[in-house]
Amino acid sequence: MSEYSSGLIRMTTVAVPARGAVVLAKAGVTAALWTAVGAVVSTGGFLVSGGPGHAAGRGSAQRPGVLRALAASALLAPVCALTGLGLGALIRHSAATLVSSAFLPVTLPPIFSQSTRWSAAVSHAMPVTAGKRLVQTWTPDPDSLAYSATVPGSWTVYALWPLIAVALAVVVVRRRDV
Repeated sequence: MSEYSSGLIRMTTVAVPARGAVVLAKAGVTAALWTAVGAVVSTGGFLVSGGPGHAAGRGSAQRPGVLRALAASALLAPVCALTGLGLGALIRHSAATLVSSAFLPVTLPPIFSQSTRWSAAVSHAMPVTAGKRLVQTWTPDPDSLAYSATVPGSWTVYALWPLIAVALAVVVVRRRDV
């Protein structure tokens, strides 16, 4: 949200004093735009990679897990965008928001290995790790801690990250002076 650094947020809040409504409107537009972008990119990647005619006599879209992987790939974009929007409203500084948006979902998961249960649990709570599980079309080894990452749990991670980020942003901008 570069409005804070440029000062345009003052004009927005004068025009629409309900700051929470402004954040929710931005979240709606962001979700719609990035869902469309994610759908185009994931579908385009699937088609370019030879997806529909890949298997002889049976399209790869009919294989188990492929549609889930396409949906997960398409939805990763709005999950990250809405999380970034929430962080931007909370932090109010462009550089710090960019660093936080890159650090949280991308850099943080590899720090937490699959070697201990608590570390694996933290890793599974990250959107990138959840996305990896959702695009995985094979069952992981039952002896590994990666097996504990379930498909419903991964969808839950996809839902909670943007919901929590936007909800916190709405609460904070309602209470904070601009």
